[in-house]
Amino acid sequence: MNINTLPIKNLKRKSGRSAALIVVVMLLSLSMLGGLLVVDSLQQGLDSLETRLGADIIVVPDEAKSKKDLESILLDGVPGYFYMDKAYYDKIAAREGIGRISAQYYLASTKAGCCTVPVQIIGFDPETDFTVTPWIQKSGGRELGLHDVVAGYNINKAVSGKIQFFGVECTVVSKLDKTGTELDNAVYANYDTIKDLIEASKSNSFPFFSQQNPDNIVSSVLIDVADGYEIEDVVADINIHVRGVEATATKSMLSGVSDSLQGISNIIKLLIGVIWGLLLVILVVVFSSTVNERKKEFAVLRVAGMSRGMLAKTVLTESALVSLIGGAIGVVLSVVMIYPFSTIIENELGLPFLTPQLPQMLVMAAVTLLLTLCAGSLASAYEAVQLSKVDTGLILREGN
Repeated sequence: MNINTLPIKNLKRKSGRSAALIVVVMLLSLSMLGGLLVVDSLQQGLDSLETRLGADIIVVPDEAKSKKDLESILLDGVPGYFYMDKAYYDKIAAREGIGRISAQYYLASTKAGCCTVPVQIIGFDPETDFTVTPWIQKSGGRELGLHDVVAGYNINKAVSGKIQFFGVECTVVSKLDKTGTELDNAVYANYDTIKDLIEASKSNSFPFFSQQNPDNIVSSVLIDVADGYEIEDVVADINIHVRGVEATATKSMLSGVSDSLQGISNIIKLLIGVIWGLLLVILVVVFSSTVNERKKEFAVLRVAGMSRGMLAKTVLTESALVSLIGGAIGVVLSVVMIYPFSTIIENELGLPFLTPQLPQMLVMAAVTLLLTLCAGSLASAYEAVQLSKVDTGLILREGN
């Protein structure tokens, strides 16, 4: 009798019971890693959004209805536009506590024949920008020329491809890395390109722009607060002394997203805890019930010369094999369910969603496998203890 192969033979001989145990452990692993991936992806999405916005304060015209229109564009991915006189930029720049400052320009393309795809177009000034340019550089993009654009991650146009807005053909010179936010659906251009697009929109049935001079307007002003100043104080100062605009701290703008994320994360963690509790109880019950079912088998093995310790080791090895197989299947299913459908999950949740990179995912998978292995071993520990109490002679005499 080969002791080393006995656990595998036992699992094969009782394939139905083994399969049931593997399914339970698989559910343990699936709930654990799946929940961890969703929670971590939501947190990374929020962190990515904060980094991508890249400013302490965003100032928009009062006509933008305070934060609502800005959130629709940046957080909800709804194409839109609003403008204010460029003189506001100079007034804001003159206030105390302003460190870096730069303007952005919003323009929405349409489904009409003049545009390839309806998206949010965000313009920036390369001379002063400190939010978009670092992201372009990080993604390996180059400095933008006239009618050059950078596409968000979800824009399905090949690098160096062509894309048309208001009859103007633009060149997609690069794509940005994924952020897991609605900013992945935007297109970015420099100030000169935005001016040309606004002018071109005037001849494409956009009466709103007929009175707009691109040289005299901006959509928003982004600010990094200078060292030694509090963000809230600078926001209050702008709102008091610069009438006609609304300054908002980006952190407060994201507070609603953060609250929603926290709520969903708490629900997922609670569900993981409940599922694990139930499945652990099931594992303990199933493993312990096999003690009575396998008493005769254990007695025969004892008569054949197997010690109580060897018998317990065999049972624990069976449990470890079941846990590893079930855990591995659960890990694979979690990855298959989360990664390919991350965009769908993001849309359904309505929150930023950025899945972990491979190294981080591998660490989470390893932790999940370790925890499922421990759970299976603990669940079978009761059975191993029971084996030490088996009276071989009595069991055989009873004919069980």
